[in-house]
Amino acid sequence: MTLEIVTSDLLNPVKHGFFTRKGGASSGIFHGLNCGVGSSDQREAVLLNRTRVAAAMDAAPEALIGIHQVHSATVHVVETAPSDPAAPRPQADALVTSTPGLVLSVLTADCQPVLFADPAAGVIGAAHAGWRGTLDGVLEATIEAMLSLGATREGMRAVIGPSISQRAYEVGPDFFDDFMMQDTVNARFFAQGEGDRMMFDLPALGLSRLRAAGISQSEWTRHCTYSTPDLFYSYRRTTHAREADYGRLISCIRL
Repeated sequence: MTLEIVTSDLLNPVKHGFFTRKGGASSGIFHGLNCGVGSSDQREAVLLNRTRVAAAMDAAPEALIGIHQVHSATVHVVETAPSDPAAPRPQADALVTSTPGLVLSVLTADCQPVLFADPAAGVIGAAHAGWRGTLDGVLEATIEAMLSLGATREGMRAVIGPSISQRAYEVGPDFFDDFMMQDTVNARFFAQGEGDRMMFDLPALGLSRLRAAGISQSEWTRHCTYSTPDLFYSYRRTTHAREADYGRLISCIRL
């Protein structure tokens, strides 16, 4: 089956893709293009899926660079491909590089995958931005790391890929309080749900942070991971279905 990839004109001509679950070798609850080596999926299937992704990015599998994501604001600057692909990956939630040929990647299953590019400067980035990482500044940290490599705010573009939408993201009062403690202006990212529940708009938070950081060329692809099971994996949908595990979507960018 052919891979189905979401792209954005905003990032062109830089090679990139928000990969859906279409075209993968995984089966069962992971059916499709599961690229999460940390999942309980068959390792051979995951590695085959990742090889297909690398080929779609016109790169060798060893050029597909990932990180051990921990919901932080830590950014890893990548200069070369790892000499040992089996070595432990650095703990971080974003990567940046100015090295052509390297494919930066992040994994998500409701969180925001955010791809960055400054084509004129030859600098790219990729961030995994869940609610905690976004609140703690992972997007701003990615921008600062790109600036250190020669990018400019004026030349930078950022695109939020398939993420959970507000209509599917119900949260409780403690979650709401975490945001209010940081800044009461964050109330604009919540709508009233049933009872004491609130509906949280993660992509709106991401876009607000990007634009406040000076990245005016930014957008969300407007794909909801929770609401489109044939295209996307979703941690929350899996939890509601009481399934044992879930697949991970991969998003990539390369110079």
